[in-house]
Amino acid sequence: MTSTLIGVFIAAFLSATLLFGLSEAALVASAMAGDVPIVWLFVVATIGNVLGAVVNFLLGRFLARFEDRRWFPVTRQSRLRAEAIFARYGRPVLLFSFLPVIGDPLALVAGLLRTPFMVFLAYVTIGKAARYALVLWGSSFFA
Repeated sequence: MTSTLIGVFIAAFLSATLLFGLSEAALVASAMAGDVPIVWLFVVATIGNVLGAVVNFLLGRFLARFEDRRWFPVTRQSRLRAEAIFARYGRPVLLFSFLPVIGDPLALVAGLLRTPFMVFLAYVTIGKAARYALVLWGSSFFA
């Protein structure tokens, strides 16, 4: 049980930091195995993914000067696209930080724009929790 939860956490965390994590696949496989209660999988995946988004937020807040480095997780083009979306829709757009390609730059831009951390955390947590709830609900049809 513990190793399953650790694996789901790592996959969710890595997925939110632009590394290849396959969090949905790890979550669904773990849910279908039935070794761990669904609620624990949901909580651990959500926490891991939110913490990954916090990494991107902190990169935006404190390390944006390294944007041109190869290791930096968001390209300049992605950041500019995220800034345009953020400017148009405001902070609620962080509800969509779970989306591929644009979600991670949104978290970074929130840091760049000095979004209050608790506001960032609330929107991101709601969005990521909703995504994992839908993934788990959808996987129940295949069990």
